[in-house]
Order: sequence, then C-alpha cells, then structure tokens
Amino acid sequence: MKKLLIISGLLAILGTTGCGSKHESKELQDKFQVTSPVKVDTSIVKDYVCQIRSIQHIELRALEKGYLQDIFVDEGQFVKKGQLMFRILPTLYEAEKQRAEAEAKYTEIEYLNTKQLAESNVVSQNELALAKAKYDKAMAELALAKVHLGFTEIRAPFDGIMNRLEVRRGSLVDEGELLSTLSDNSKMWVYFNVPESEYLEYQTDAENDGLKQVKLLMANNKIFKNTGVVEVIEADFNNETGNIAFRATFPNPDGLLRHGETGNILVETPLEDALIIPQKATFEVLDKKYVYVLDKDDQVSAREVEIGAEMNHVYQIRKGLTTKDKVLLEGLNKVQNGQKVACEYRKPKEILANLNLYAE
Repeated sequence: MKKLLIISGLLAILGTTGCGSKHESKELQDKFQVTSPVKVDTSIVKDYVCQIRSIQHIELRALEKGYLQDIFVDEGQFVKKGQLMFRILPTLYEAEKQRAEAEAKYTEIEYLNTKQLAESNVVSQNELALAKAKYDKAMAELALAKVHLGFTEIRAPFDGIMNRLEVRRGSLVDEGELLSTLSDNSKMWVYFNVPESEYLEYQTDAENDGLKQVKLLMANNKIFKNTGVVEVIEADFNNETGNIAFRATFPNPDGLLRHGETGNILVETPLEDALIIPQKATFEVLDKKYVYVLDKDDQVSAREVEIGAEMNHVYQIRKGLTTKDKVLLEGLNKVQNGQKVACEYRKPKEILANLNLYAE
C-alpha cells in the first residue's frame, strides 16, 4: 500500500513538470525579431532654456525736474535716432538762458569798449584782460544754460521701439525719473546655460570648426527662421549650478523677436560612425540599461550597455556592443538568461527606416 502511494505521488509530480515544460516550450517556439547594431553618420540635438534680449535696451529718464509738457511718441512705436520723444516744461531753464544771454551781451559790450580804450592807451592791458575774462565767463554760463535747456528735450539715442509710457502729459517728474524704455531689436542676444562637460566639448569643436551655429525654438514650438551664432561665453562658471552662460546673436530683420521673450536654443552636434540600436531593444534595471544578446546557439543573455546619446527612437551606444552582435528587439519581458529562442533576423537599416530615423 505504501509503495502504491509513493508511485502515485511520483506520477503526479512528473505530470506537473511535464505540463510546465510544454508551456515553456510553447513560449520559446514564438519567433522574435532580432537585429544588429549599425554604424551611421547622424547627429544629436540638445536644447537649452534661453532668455531673449535686445542688443540695446535702455531706460529713458528725465534729466531735469519739471512738468512733462509734451509726449511725441506712442507705446510700441518705432522711432529713429535723434527723434524728439519728450519735452519737459522749460520755464526755469528758459529764464536762465535769457539771463545768461543778457549777461553775455553786457560783458561783450564792456569788453569791446575796453578794447577801444586800450588801443588809445587810455586803459591798461590788464583792464582789457579783465574785461575779456568777464566776457568769456559770461559766454561759458550761456553755454551751460543752453545745455540745461537741452536737457528738457529727450531724443532717441538710436533706432528702436518704444515700450510702455511710465508717465503722462502734465506729470511733474523729478530728475532721474523713468519715462519709458527703448529697445533696438535689429539683432537679438540669446543667453543660455551650458554644463561644464558640454562646454569643454564645445570648445574642442570650436577650435576645429569655428563659431557654432544654433537654432531657436520659440514659445509656440516653431523654429525661428534665422540661424544664430554663438559669439560670447562668460568668464566664470556658476559654482552653484556648474553651468556657464553662452550668448548667441540672431538677426531679427522682421522684428518678430522682442526683448524679454523665452525659448529654447537647439544645438546640433554631428556624430560620425555612431553605433545605433533601437530604444525598444533595451530595458532598465536599477538605472542601468541592458539588452538581450543572442549567441551562436540563439541563447539570450543580458548585457549592460552604456548610452552615449539619445535620439529619436534610437540610442547611440558608447560601450557594450559591436556590429557583430545580435540583439533581441521584442519579447524582452518573455525571456530569461540562458533561454534558447526562435528568432527572425532583420537588417538594421530596415529596422531603422521603420523607426523614422531622421539621419541617413
């Protein structure tokens, strides 16, 4: 009776094992797509948040105290260099100018009379020199009065676009009070921060290729039609962020870009003979990337790879694979190390074409 029970138990165990083996065999009979890494010439695009600034953006302030008599411009208006924009009521400075003119006229007459007397030897040369000095002083005071009077007129120092008016006609303004701002948007300076490692790569490329050309992705997710050039790099790194500021200059003939806008700088970097695999061929374990590699007997084994760059649907592999390897494209969650799989090999370029890879 005991022998009969033991035999029955063994048969039950063997029967369970046999079912599991049939189920596993069924999974391994599924055909999985397999391909190889391929080397291509491509490029990567990195983006950086940026701030857009006018090449000239200044504050227009009152040079003298007084009532704002006239405003000759409007908000958003394009003005030419030298164009009159504001006039402050010049009553006080007009009076000072008239007084200075009168004083200058008086001393001029006095000087001319003294000169005639000196020529007739009626007065000494010292008295003539004194009269001349008084006349020169009066002329200097007149010139100063004219300068002060000129301060009551605010003119555009360059071609640009007016910003918001901070005062209204009739306002009493103090010396130095903000009237408005003026922006020259013919060219734009675009600032963006670059990490130290990428800065070093940029400097290496710049030595070989010259100034770096960049593109601007605007806030509406459209590319600005004009290309910019990185012309300036700041002197110091930010110790808190480890970044350094770059400045790219963009031509802005249509005036589309304005001071204070934001966007993203797009920097394209070419990659020659880059080893490429589809992203879907990888899986992640504890922040590390792996692929399943097939040996000559079509057995899979997990292998760690180092990602050099991420592109559209693909990774550039820096370390871990060669073009001779075969990697599993699908069924990554159905296989385990050491399992033998039925596979269907597909050419790498065929796979990449179906991934809409933007580089040839």
